[in-house]
Amino acid sequence: MTKPRSHQISTEATPYYHCVSRCVRRAFLCGTDHSTGQCYEHRRGWLEDKLLSLPQVFAIDIAAYAIMSNHYHVVLFIDSQRAKSWTDTEVIERWHTLFKGNLFSQRFLKGDTLDKAQRARLHIYIEEWRSRLSSISWFMRILNEAIAREANAEDECTGRFWEGRFKSQALLDETALAACMAYVDLNPVRANMAQTPETSEHTSIKRRADKAKASKQPNHPNQQEYSLLPFVGNPRQGIPTGIQMKLTDYLELVDWTGRILRHDKKGAISKNSEGILTRLGIDDSQWLAMTEQFEACFKTFAGGEQSLRLACETLNYQRPPGLSRCRSAIG
Repeated sequence: MTKPRSHQISTEATPYYHCVSRCVRRAFLCGTDHSTGQCYEHRRGWLEDKLLSLPQVFAIDIAAYAIMSNHYHVVLFIDSQRAKSWTDTEVIERWHTLFKGNLFSQRFLKGDTLDKAQRARLHIYIEEWRSRLSSISWFMRILNEAIAREANAEDECTGRFWEGRFKSQALLDETALAACMAYVDLNPVRANMAQTPETSEHTSIKRRADKAKASKQPNHPNQQEYSLLPFVGNPRQGIPTGIQMKLTDYLELVDWTGRILRHDKKGAISKNSEGILTRLGIDDSQWLAMTEQFEACFKTFAGGEQSLRLACETLNYQRPPGLSRCRSAIG
């Protein structure tokens, strides 16, 4: 039986989640339907634009994404502290960019006076909206509904465009996060849609690589792609919010991994990449297995045994699910 999202997603366990949504129709989300000759490639732009705009409203950042022919992958970071720091006015304004709100919220923004009972009722709404604006379920709902409406209008039809539930995996530690991001970024390379990671259209790795080429200090968070969660360097005291790795090291690691996965180019692991894998506590064979078949290596939870046990304690699981998978994937 499928567990509810509340039993799968907990920011106390981890703020990072890998989500996958698949198109339910035979017709493609993107690309060309070879049976009809109809090209849907422009829908990649729809999805990418909407995906990258939502972090401006939600307390959720994008660590990695890849838009494929009939599905897409995204690695999300929930910034709970950011949501808690918003004023009531900020919460209402953000919610109103998605929905009309209600009479009380509309009057509040106009500067109208609300009595005590009305203010109390509005406060309940505000806290509910604050929670939703840091919810992966609501993030994915807004994203998928917007694309479904556009696609249905273009196809002149009604009905479901996406499968009923998106798939989510909790990324419990730094090892799982790095491997999952590389797995997502290398999707087009594995599918022979691109020759190299930096030439794969509608992916986070291309955006990061393009920005890095144009930056004098590519590892500085302020000079990285603004629409994505930044790399903030190796773990240290007082490190800012972001991915704890150097961007240039990650790009080099993904490039080496992509060469191996293609099987037609020899790639020798660099000292930088070898150092990262050593710090993550995995060898190159484990890394390659995860970056090639991440979804098969893990189920709902991805990470080492200790990380899995801690997460299950937080979520009140009686037994850690997928324990053997975590043991075999990450020694």
